[in-house]
Amino acid sequence: MKSLIKRNFLFLACMALAFTACKKTDSIDNLDNALLENGAVAIAATESVIGNFNPPKDSLYAIGACQRDHKRVMILAADLRPNITAYLNANYAGYTFIKAFSTAIKGSTTIDGYVVGFIFNGKPVALRFTAEGVFVKVLELREGSDLRKNRDHHDGGCFDNRDGKQRDSLAIANLSASIKSYMTTNYPKDTLKGAWLNKDLSIVLVSKNVTFFANIFKVDGTFIVRNAIPSHGGQDKEIQQSALPANTLSYLNTTYPNYVFKKAFSASERGVIKGYLVIIDANLTKYAILFDSSGVFVSAKSVR
Repeated sequence: MKSLIKRNFLFLACMALAFTACKKTDSIDNLDNALLENGAVAIAATESVIGNFNPPKDSLYAIGACQRDHKRVMILAADLRPNITAYLNANYAGYTFIKAFSTAIKGSTTIDGYVVGFIFNGKPVALRFTAEGVFVKVLELREGSDLRKNRDHHDGGCFDNRDGKQRDSLAIANLSASIKSYMTTNYPKDTLKGAWLNKDLSIVLVSKNVTFFANIFKVDGTFIVRNAIPSHGGQDKEIQQSALPANTLSYLNTTYPNYVFKKAFSASERGVIKGYLVIIDANLTKYAILFDSSGVFVSAKSVR
């Protein structure tokens, strides 16, 4: 037990050290330029991604975290604005804080934003907030080797699902008998809508009974948790990404850079669209995002 505690302490300490300055020096050619061009800040190590794969040891960088003409000041979790802490607790329950910093134009003492890095369900996440503590976006993460080579992912890497091949998708028919049995026994009125296998070998199964739910299982079929997903109710219809309103797509691209589309549903009553539910993957964390009938953002929930 003592060795496990020591190992976890060292792991978090390494991640904290990896949360480096905006103007980082590195012996590897072109990394400095890549950091400056992308406003990238190291947030964690590839080892922080818990799963059944062994990516080469590398740093994970948050893109757009620190602009070229900005400075940053490290802050403690206790010093975060209360609304930032409230947002993290509401949207990433059980997260493990790594580090955070405020940003300001060099030569100025006026804070213009905050960046917070943390671990959520065995995956690193970096968020940007305004100076007032209002959520802005989920920052895209890249491995250092990809950053140097000006690419967003590579085969076998942490974010290889960005190629759009949906290798993590599971056909409902191919779910294990134990998962199907659990759902039939406990939620017989649910309709199963989609399923995905995460790198940590947990399974996200989305179902609907009046509202949508995210049902989380271990790969062996052991039930973990069931959470309601924001939805409009009414009659749902699965739609393609291209069928979403233009402003919905714009919001997703801006708020979840380089996200991977999973599924989308329209909700209607008597033939009139009430809104849309979109499920995406951003840096290995899945989100369910609700929009109104005009495609305007309503709410979001981190699923797993």
